[in-house]
Amino acid sequence: MPESSIAEQVESFNKGFTRQIGPDLSAVFDTEQADLRAAGLPAAVVRPGNRLPDADLLTPGGDTVTLADDLGSAPAVVVFYRGAWCPYCNLTLRTYQQDLLPHLDALGAQLVAISPQTPEGSEAAIANGELAFLVRSDPGNVLAAQLGIVTEPSPEARRAHAQLGFDVADSNADASGRIPFPTVLVVDAQRVVRYVDIQVDYTARTEVDSIVAAVRAL
Repeated sequence: MPESSIAEQVESFNKGFTRQIGPDLSAVFDTEQADLRAAGLPAAVVRPGNRLPDADLLTPGGDTVTLADDLGSAPAVVVFYRGAWCPYCNLTLRTYQQDLLPHLDALGAQLVAISPQTPEGSEAAIANGELAFLVRSDPGNVLAAQLGIVTEPSPEARRAHAQLGFDVADSNADASGRIPFPTVLVVDAQRVVRYVDIQVDYTARTEVDSIVAAVRAL
C-alpha cells in the first residue's frame, strides 16, 4: 500500500497553499468546505446495486467513445474528478497512477477518470500526473448528472478562483461552473455498482487501500 496516504499529502499541501494564497482566500475555501460538509450528499446519488449507465465521452484527442466500450467486460474503477485546475484532483490522480494502477492491473480491472473538462483539460490532467490509464471528458456532466453527483463552487469560491487567475467555466466543455463531487465507483463486469465513495468536501479523497479492497471483494 502507499507510503503516504492521500489525506497526509493533502494536509502537507494545504499548509503551503494557505501560506501562498493568504488568510482571506483561505477563509473563503474553508467556509465553502464547511458548507459542503454541512449540506451533505443529495438524496438521489448513485448507490451500490445500481447499474452504471452508458454514456458518450470524449478522449483527450476529442474523439467520441462510449463508457461501455472503455470498460469492456472487466471489473472497473471509475473516478470522477473536478478538473486539472484542481490541485487535490492532480494529487489524487497521481497517487492512483503510482499506487493504485499496479494493483488493478494485477487484478484485471480497468481504471477510468472522468471530468467535465474539455479534451485539452484531460490532456493537462494526463501531463500533470503522467497518467497511463484512461482519462475522459463528460461534456455537460451528462453522466455525472445521471449519477446525482453534480455540484458547483459557491459564488464566493468562484470569485476567489478569479483572484487566483482562473475560472472553472473556462475549463469545462459546456462553459458552465458545474462539476462532480469527487467520486469513486467500483463496478463489476456487468457494470453493476458494487462500491460507492462520494466526497462532498473536495479536499477529501478515496484512499488506495479502500479501492483495492473493494475490487478484491468482487
